[in-house]
Amino acid sequence: MSQRARLLQAVAFALCAALHGGNALAGEPGAAGDPERGEAALRLYGCGTCHRIPGVAGAHGNVGPPLSRIARRVYLAGVLPNTTANLIRWIQAPQQVAPRTAMPDMGVSQRDARDMAAYLYRD
Repeated sequence: MSQRARLLQAVAFALCAALHGGNALAGEPGAAGDPERGEAALRLYGCGTCHRIPGVAGAHGNVGPPLSRIARRVYLAGVLPNTTANLIRWIQAPQQVAPRTAMPDMGVSQRDARDMAAYLYRD
Protein backbone atom coordinates (compact mmCIF):
# COMPACT_ATOMS: atom_id res chain seq x y z
CA MET A 1 0.00 0.00 0.00
CA SER A 2 1.39 3.43 -0.91
CA GLN A 3 2.11 6.08 1.66
CA ARG A 4 -0.72 8.21 0.26
CA ALA A 5 -3.18 5.32 0.52
CA ARG A 6 -2.15 4.69 4.14
CA LEU A 7 -2.60 8.38 4.94
CA LEU A 8 -6.06 8.39 3.37
CA GLN A 9 -6.96 5.24 5.30
CA ALA A 10 -5.79 6.85 8.56
CA VAL A 11 -7.79 10.01 7.88
CA ALA A 12 -10.91 7.95 7.10
CA PHE A 13 -10.49 5.92 10.28
CA ALA A 14 -9.98 9.10 12.35
CA LEU A 15 -13.13 10.60 10.86
CA CYS A 16 -15.12 7.47 11.70
CA ALA A 17 -13.74 7.49 15.25
CA ALA A 18 -14.64 11.17 15.64
CA LEU A 19 -18.17 10.53 14.39
CA HIS A 20 -18.55 7.76 16.97
CA GLY A 21 -17.33 9.93 19.82
CA GLY A 22 -13.66 8.99 19.61
CA ASN A 23 -14.03 6.36 22.31
CA ALA A 24 -12.84 2.98 21.13
CA LEU A 25 -14.64 1.30 24.05
CA ALA A 26 -18.16 2.45 23.25
CA GLY A 27 -20.40 -0.50 22.49
CA GLU A 28 -17.63 -2.99 21.76
CA PRO A 29 -17.43 -6.53 23.08
CA GLY A 30 -14.92 -6.69 25.91
CA ALA A 31 -15.67 -3.10 26.87
CA ALA A 32 -16.70 -4.17 30.37
CA GLY A 33 -13.19 -3.92 31.79
CA ASP A 34 -12.60 -2.35 35.19
CA PRO A 35 -10.31 0.72 35.00
CA GLU A 36 -9.33 0.45 38.68
CA ARG A 37 -8.21 -3.15 38.24
CA GLY A 38 -6.56 -2.02 34.99
CA GLU A 39 -4.43 0.52 36.82
CA ALA A 40 -3.36 -2.16 39.29
CA ALA A 41 -2.58 -4.57 36.43
CA LEU A 42 -0.46 -1.94 34.66
CA ARG A 43 1.61 -1.67 37.86
CA LEU A 44 1.70 -5.45 38.42
CA TYR A 45 3.04 -6.21 34.93
CA GLY A 46 5.59 -3.38 35.19
CA CYS A 47 4.30 -1.47 32.16
CA GLY A 48 5.63 1.78 33.62
CA THR A 49 9.18 0.46 33.31
CA CYS A 50 8.96 1.14 29.56
CA HIS A 51 5.98 3.51 29.23
CA ARG A 52 4.80 6.80 30.70
CA ILE A 53 1.28 6.15 31.91
CA PRO A 54 -0.76 9.04 33.33
CA GLY A 55 -2.15 8.27 36.77
CA VAL A 56 0.03 5.21 37.39
CA ALA A 57 2.56 5.78 40.14
CA GLY A 58 6.14 5.32 38.99
CA ALA A 59 5.21 4.88 35.31
CA HIS A 60 7.88 7.12 33.81
CA GLY A 61 9.56 4.80 31.29
CA ASN A 62 11.06 6.11 28.07
CA VAL A 63 11.55 2.87 26.09
CA GLY A 64 8.04 2.59 24.63
CA PRO A 65 5.64 5.34 23.68
CA PRO A 66 3.65 7.22 26.32
CA LEU A 67 0.27 5.61 26.90
CA SER A 68 -1.72 8.82 27.20
CA ARG A 69 -4.73 9.62 25.01
CA ILE A 70 -4.95 6.09 23.60
CA ALA A 71 -8.65 6.54 22.75
CA ARG A 72 -7.77 9.36 20.37
CA ARG A 73 -5.20 7.42 18.36
CA VAL A 74 -6.00 6.02 14.94
CA TYR A 75 -3.63 3.05 15.15
CA LEU A 76 -2.19 0.92 17.92
CA ALA A 77 1.47 -0.06 17.60
CA GLY A 78 1.43 1.61 14.21
CA VAL A 79 -0.32 -1.36 12.60
CA LEU A 80 -3.70 -2.12 14.20
CA PRO A 81 -6.82 0.01 13.89
CA ASN A 82 -7.66 1.38 17.34
CA THR A 83 -10.36 -0.90 18.74
CA THR A 84 -10.80 -2.46 22.13
CA ALA A 85 -10.31 -5.93 20.71
CA ASN A 86 -7.08 -4.89 19.00
CA LEU A 87 -5.72 -3.21 22.13
CA ILE A 88 -6.43 -6.34 24.15
CA ARG A 89 -4.77 -8.43 21.43
CA TRP A 90 -1.72 -6.15 21.41
CA ILE A 91 -1.39 -6.21 25.21
CA GLN A 92 -1.60 -10.01 25.29
CA ALA A 93 0.49 -10.96 22.26
CA PRO A 94 2.55 -8.08 20.83
CA GLN A 95 5.08 -10.45 19.24
CA GLN A 96 2.31 -12.15 17.23
CA VAL A 97 1.11 -8.78 15.91
CA ALA A 98 4.54 -7.31 15.17
CA PRO A 99 7.35 -9.87 15.55
CA ARG A 100 10.08 -7.23 15.50
CA THR A 101 8.55 -5.06 18.22
CA ALA A 102 10.54 -4.35 21.36
CA MET A 103 7.43 -4.99 23.46
CA PRO A 104 7.71 -8.37 25.16
CA ASP A 105 4.94 -10.88 25.68
CA MET A 106 4.26 -10.47 29.39
CA GLY A 107 1.75 -13.31 29.77
CA VAL A 108 -1.15 -10.92 30.43
CA SER A 109 -4.47 -12.68 31.06
CA GLN A 110 -7.59 -11.84 29.07
CA ARG A 111 -9.22 -10.21 32.10
CA ASP A 112 -6.14 -8.14 32.95
CA ALA A 113 -5.79 -7.04 29.32
CA ARG A 114 -9.46 -5.99 29.21
CA ASP A 115 -9.04 -4.06 32.47
CA MET A 116 -5.82 -2.43 31.23
CA ALA A 117 -7.63 -1.37 28.04
CA ALA A 118 -10.46 0.11 30.09
CA TYR A 119 -7.94 2.15 32.09
CA LEU A 120 -6.04 3.32 29.02
CA TYR A 121 -9.22 4.38 27.18
CA ARG A 122 -10.36 6.57 30.10
CA ASP A 123 -8.57 9.75 29.04
